[in-house]
Amino acid sequence: MEPLLAILVGAMVAAAIYLMLDRNLLRFLFGLILISNAANMTIFAAGRLTPERPPLVPVGAKAPLTDVANALPQALVLTAIVIGFGLFAFALVLALRAYDNLGTLDTSEMRLAEPRSENDT
Repeated sequence: MEPLLAILVGAMVAAAIYLMLDRNLLRFLFGLILISNAANMTIFAAGRLTPERPPLVPVGAKAPLTDVANALPQALVLTAIVIGFGLFAFALVLALRAYDNLGTLDTSEMRLAEPRSENDT
């Protein structure tokens, strides 16, 4: 299962880089979310994919009696998903405001602070 997940993460990172190299701001945001999800899958896979029991300790024991799933990567990924969603919502609203003010999502045309001079073509 891990080799398949590694191939999937590699494909997601490649697609994210391809999207982030585009001049369209909306495609950049989708690439950012895609690379964030690839990082989450990498963290999740680093915690070993095991179909074991949940990490519960029986009453009276000091440790689980059998092999259990690793709860730390699951908690980290859950936190990263929430933070990533907040970042995406903020960036999407920021892109919407930029489109309202500038009339374009092309990053090469967003030159309000640095207008083109007569020598630029």
